[in-house]
Amino acid sequence: MKNILLLGSGISVTPLCDYLNERGYFTAKSLSSFLCTQRQQITEISSNAVKEKDNSAEKEINRDIGIAAGSLVCAGAGYIISPFLGVVSLIGNVYLTIPSVKIAYASLMEKRTVNIDTLTVITMGIGLGMHYYVWCSIANILYVTSKKLLLKIKDDSHKSLVDVFSDRPDSVWVLIDGVETEREFAFLKAGDIVVVKAGEIIPADGYVTGGMACIDQHILTGELQPVEKEKGDEVFASTVLLTGRIHVKVLKTGEKTIVEQIGQMLNRTAQFKTNLQLQAETLTDKTVSPTLTIGVLSLPFIGPMGTAALLNAHFGYRILVIAPIGILNFFHIMSHHGILVKDGRIFDLLGTVDTIVFDKTGTLTEKQPHVGEIHTFGKYGENDILALAAAAEHRQTHPVALAILKEAEKRKLTVPRTKEAEYKLGYGIKVMTEGRLIQVGSLRFMEKENIKIPSKIQDKTVSWHSEGHSVIMIAVDKNLIGMIELIPAIRPEAKAVIQQLKKNHVKSVYIISGDHEIPTRKLAESLDVDNYFAETLPHDKAKIVKQLQSSGKTVCYIGDGINDAIALKIANVSVSLRGASTAATDTAQVILMNGNLDQICDLFKFFQKFERNFKNSFAAILVPSLIGGFGAFFLHFTIIQTILLKQVGLVAGLGNTMLPLMKYKAKDENTSKEDMT
Repeated sequence: MKNILLLGSGISVTPLCDYLNERGYFTAKSLSSFLCTQRQQITEISSNAVKEKDNSAEKEINRDIGIAAGSLVCAGAGYIISPFLGVVSLIGNVYLTIPSVKIAYASLMEKRTVNIDTLTVITMGIGLGMHYYVWCSIANILYVTSKKLLLKIKDDSHKSLVDVFSDRPDSVWVLIDGVETEREFAFLKAGDIVVVKAGEIIPADGYVTGGMACIDQHILTGELQPVEKEKGDEVFASTVLLTGRIHVKVLKTGEKTIVEQIGQMLNRTAQFKTNLQLQAETLTDKTVSPTLTIGVLSLPFIGPMGTAALLNAHFGYRILVIAPIGILNFFHIMSHHGILVKDGRIFDLLGTVDTIVFDKTGTLTEKQPHVGEIHTFGKYGENDILALAAAAEHRQTHPVALAILKEAEKRKLTVPRTKEAEYKLGYGIKVMTEGRLIQVGSLRFMEKENIKIPSKIQDKTVSWHSEGHSVIMIAVDKNLIGMIELIPAIRPEAKAVIQQLKKNHVKSVYIISGDHEIPTRKLAESLDVDNYFAETLPHDKAKIVKQLQSSGKTVCYIGDGINDAIALKIANVSVSLRGASTAATDTAQVILMNGNLDQICDLFKFFQKFERNFKNSFAAILVPSLIGGFGAFFLHFTIIQTILLKQVGLVAGLGNTMLPLMKYKAKDENTSKEDMT
């Protein structure tokens, strides 16, 4: 039992194995095997319990289908062989109606209202009372068969959504003392070095410690183009290694991985009801009483069978089930396109958005700047200065260092070797190379190092800063030799995205920035944005959003920093990009997993497609019901015709609801075939 408790708590058994092995109790291998068996048994028991719970509804429906089919056979035989068999059919039909009777009674007693089950009970009562056993049996068998179909479609849609991020191998190969050893996936832990080969699934989040590979990450980012990974690059669980071979140091496993967290998030998202669903429920409830009233008043004119046909023509529960299926399907499609929705009500909110507010830094601009002008003093040229700066920064990972290293690589410069690096956080770095002291950093860093900076250069530096540019100074042996100007890089897709939003979705666009007036204004002008706020403090961002809302605007805020968290929280719709701060991604309702702004337009397009699809599905169910009601009054329809019409409406509604998902899967399959070709 203790072993089982250890496993259930998620504690790694490897240290325990080693401990007992050292003391001669038994070998680590035998204990590991024993505990593994215990864990498998527990997992199987748990899995079976979940499956049994999930299958209970389907078993109940299967039983009802059998009873309905038996009742139909008995009803048919009652006309040919013996009326007694008709009575047997009556018992079966009454049994199948009991759940509706209970619900209708509870609604009448507790809420003092009638509901859709009330119509079902009355319709079935009229049919059975007039000895229409065959048609009542047909109605019941079609009803329970429809329930099974709807349950299967809804269950499949939900599983395809939640399980989209659940791919994992059964076992993994781990490097232990340089030897590849197979280990069960369940025992993988942080710090292990995993060997992943072509065709295999990466089992955990981590980074590459050796090798090169081409990896399919579209399950996370929505990008179908594979990405190349090499030493130092980050990789993620459930992504697929297409070619190559890599060693991955595990950082996160199991529920801590990004894909598992996304799966849990999607599972919670699927529980939300949109306003469209609520409207469908409200419409269903509100139309029951009028339908019942019309049926009672029309009884003297169209007779009991006509009244039963009229009541049976009501569209009923079908709309209530089709709505969530449609939502699940669109969440599934969006997740595969790299758009993660954390709030299921997002479809309601997107339809009301008329104002987009962008945070500037990190959202409209890239985190990493690019090298602008290189200013030289004395005998050193541009490439000399850039090479020395790259030498000092070659082990740093902050955006400034990466920009310098990228430019040096672009120019194919030879970077000198360095030693004795000393880095002062936020200011600069000192290194020795070829007997020279290289100092790279800000104006303040140079002043602290007692390096003389001419007043003209100081003034120029202040001017560049006011324009939003960074300046990195380079000195050799305490003499200033040059400066590198770093310019914020606007996201290449930003202008096209803003133009598309203004054209199709929103009335106004704003930029909020903590930067100076000049760079913020220049950015707004370059992106054709008329409204901007510069030099904004973090808490003022939320105030601006509130001011826009109080003026009657519905705001979608797009940001990625810790200082955006409050504004994201109070906005009507909040969007962040993958790779943003944890505070931003935790707060935002939508995360764009490929880290690009172009998915904003896709988000609005998906909303429009969903709204159009839902309305078409609603019409597909409603129109046959209206035809049935009209026919009961003027064309002498019986319950037979309304039963058939409702099934036609159900099939049409389901077909339209599933159409987007089927189109997406067909397109995905074609793309996969083309890639293989």
